Amino acid sequence: MNDNNEMMTLEPSVWGTVRVRLSHASELIRGRACVADARVRTFFAQPDEGAATAEYAVVLVAATGFGAVLVALLKSGAVKELLKALITKALKMA
Repeated sequence: MNDNNEMMTLEPSVWGTVRVRLSHASELIRGRACVADARVRTFFAQPDEGAATAEYAVVLVAATGFGAVLVALLKSGAVKELLKALITKALKMA
């Protein structure tokens, strides 16, 4: 306001500049808020890397053992004869 208590008027181009600056400021604030949120979440996060690796190793050992048992079973004579009889019966039906 000036000395005559009249309202000051701004040129339309000035309002455009003000809007652009406010938009830039809001984007800047939003970006800083996101960074702060990410830092807080990272700080309070529970590190699970070691536990996941140990669980992965246990699963691999168990799967390897199960695979070894299956190979031993399939190599046995009784299972070979059972599978051969099953396949022969299936082929006769077709």
